[in-house]
Amino acid sequence: MIIGICGKSGCGKSTLANQIIKLANNKAVHLDIDKVGHRVLLLPEIKKELINSFGKSIINENMVDRKKLGEIVFNSRNEMAKLSDITWKYMQREIDNFLNLHKDKIIILDWLLLSISKYFDMCDIKILLDIPYEIRKQRAIKRDNISEEAFDLREKASIEFDKSAFDYVIKANDKETVKRLVKSL
Repeated sequence: MIIGICGKSGCGKSTLANQIIKLANNKAVHLDIDKVGHRVLLLPEIKKELINSFGKSIINENMVDRKKLGEIVFNSRNEMAKLSDITWKYMQREIDNFLNLHKDKIIILDWLLLSISKYFDMCDIKILLDIPYEIRKQRAIKRDNISEEAFDLREKASIEFDKSAFDYVIKANDKETVKRLVKSL
């Protein structure tokens, strides 16, 4: 079984995934696809392509500086698309390997962009965390050590979700809601 969790920054996707794993007695595994994107930025061939596309200003101590790259891509859908074009094939390879490695378990995929990827159709259960803006903003500022302006930039670049495409839309990911959700799975 594959469970897909979507939602905007700070909505609690990873927290929900970890709660499901705990309630499923560790018979589930979780892939945070954002982290896959972060890992592929470490690949030398990606770094070279990114420098060619975005310039050397995104490099700090010979590594891709995600904050500097974020300032560029969160300000422009075209720049975000350029980043996706560069990283996506490498990300897909890692996601596919994870799916193959864990096909005997419950797999939880969490990603803001899951609903616009080929992996969304693979999900047996689709969950949208529709958590209010102010709650998400405070969580993300604390978690990522970013400013309100940086969060607002992310929010502006974020996609909108078609709620009808999801099996569950959760407006509060408190423990009781999660317990009810897991029991219904």
